[in-house]
Amino acid sequence: MAMESKYYLVQAEVLPEVFLKVAEANRMLRAGEVKTAGAAAKAVGISRSAYYKYKDAIRPFNDRQAGRIVTFSALLQNTPGVLSSVLGLFARSGANILTINQSIPIDGCAGVTISAETSTLQEPLEALLEQAAAIPGVVHFEVMAG
Repeated sequence: MAMESKYYLVQAEVLPEVFLKVAEANRMLRAGEVKTAGAAAKAVGISRSAYYKYKDAIRPFNDRQAGRIVTFSALLQNTPGVLSSVLGLFARSGANILTINQSIPIDGCAGVTISAETSTLQEPLEALLEQAAAIPGVVHFEVMAG
């Protein structure tokens, strides 16, 4: 049985310095400021091995993502009304849905990707995530990018 990943929201000030440097290296790579992981690691003052150890495990999280497009990834049970409930939550929260992509259900569940503009959210993004995850039929719900 595979272990499920656990996620924690932690203030940046209490993180070990290596995590902050890996996050900065990732940002530099995404922004095109450096071309390689080795160059990014060198620029922030960590070893390539430290960068590769943590590069996929840390990413920034902005509380409200104001003025930003956020992409959510969900796994929903193939039950009538589940997607509608998720979309209703988005509407009530003030998010403006831009795209919805749903795969064909396999083994009773379908993958759904929702992109939304979040500058008009009426509550913190964390609350939206918690409420979506609590909807009956939602197997998994997380921020994919933003």
